Amino acid sequence: MERIKKGDTVMVTVGRKESEGGDRGKVGEVLLVNPKDQTAVVQGINIKTKHEKPSMSNPQGGIVKREAPVHLSNLMPLDPANKKPTRIKIKVLENGTKVRVAKSGEQLDR
Repeated sequence: MERIKKGDTVMVTVGRKESEGGDRGKVGEVLLVNPKDQTAVVQGINIKTKHEKPSMSNPQGGIVKREAPVHLSNLMPLDPANKKPTRIKIKVLENGTKVRVAKSGEQLDR
C-alpha cells in the first residue's frame, strides 16, 4: 500500500530553502504518483521551464512552465488534524481492509 496517494496534501522536506529559491517547506497537492519510479508530481512544486516547438495543440509554441516529478522520500503528508507533516502507518481494520493512519491517530483514507 502506498503511503502517498493522489489528492494528498504534502510538504517538501528536502532541498534548498524557499528563501534561497528552493522548494523545501512548500505545501501542495499531489497530482500524479508513479509507484514504479517512486516519484510524484506536486502542484506548484519543482517548476521547470521547457521550450516547446509550435504544434497542433500549441500553435504558438514558446516557453512553458511545468511541474517535474519529486522523489517520494522528499515528501511528507500533512496531518489532517493539525496541518503539520506526519509519518504514516498502515492499520488493518476488523473487516480486513487496510487504511493509512497519521501518527496522531487521524485516519487519512475514507
